Amino acid sequence: MSKLHIKKGDKVKVLAGESKGKIGTIIKVYPDSNRALVEGDDIKKMSKHTKPNAANPQGGIVQMDAPIHISNLMVVDTSGVAGRIGRKEEDNKTVRFNKKSGEVIK
Repeated sequence: MSKLHIKKGDKVKVLAGESKGKIGTIIKVYPDSNRALVEGDDIKKMSKHTKPNAANPQGGIVQMDAPIHISNLMVVDTSGVAGRIGRKEEDNKTVRFNKKSGEVIK
């Protein structure tokens, strides 16, 4: 299996779908299904019906972050430029960098 271009904690821009153009942060990555949970105010949500329990005594419909396919996500560097990701050796370590701006992404 090849490496993914995104990691938990990366800021990403959504390229397609309901949340196109919005920027959010990755909460969790699911490499087996090539999807990621992206947290943000305007990012796609899904509704989940829950039974009453100790944490939520009322129950009802809860809005949760929906997983988005990683092909629809592009990493944004600290200067706010979204670009493709490359890998290079720097001080005997492989680092990711933005191909558009050349900035190293940590």
